[in-house]
Amino acid sequence: MSELQFDFTVDKAAKMVYITREFNASQSLVWDAFTKAELIDQWIAPKPMTAKTKYQDFKVGGKRFYAMISPDGQELWAIQEYTSITPKTNFKMHNAFADKDENPEPHGSEWDHTFSEHNGKTKVNISIYNESLERLERVLDGFTQGMKMSLSNLENLLQTLSRQR
Repeated sequence: MSELQFDFTVDKAAKMVYITREFNASQSLVWDAFTKAELIDQWIAPKPMTAKTKYQDFKVGGKRFYAMISPDGQELWAIQEYTSITPKTNFKMHNAFADKDENPEPHGSEWDHTFSEHNGKTKVNISIYNESLERLERVLDGFTQGMKMSLSNLENLLQTLSRQR
């Protein structure tokens, strides 16, 4: 079995993070895992944290409001607003940390997800523009570790879901 591609690059000067990750699953299944709250909540939180979506409306102008929950019950909230959706191939969103009452922090990040399938493998390219360098630097170490763990969780979930189909 060939190695699945996984690249994680940070360009502080441009306030960008670039992630490329391949999965041994169909594009349709990977798309669902990134766009359906009941699936997102199963993989997005790095262990030992869990995730819960309070609501999601996956459409342009729609939002997802969710929390990452620590083992001691602390909730870290964020809100995402979908700015562009091309079914099965691309979606863009603005992401910002928020309080439990949905009041976002002033600086967030712009996420651009692109999905493509080749020879039964799906490649996801994610580019993330941070609206402030200070925000990028504040979250970078935890985000890097957390995202790598989350994408590993996703790989395991996709294997399980692929077997069920």
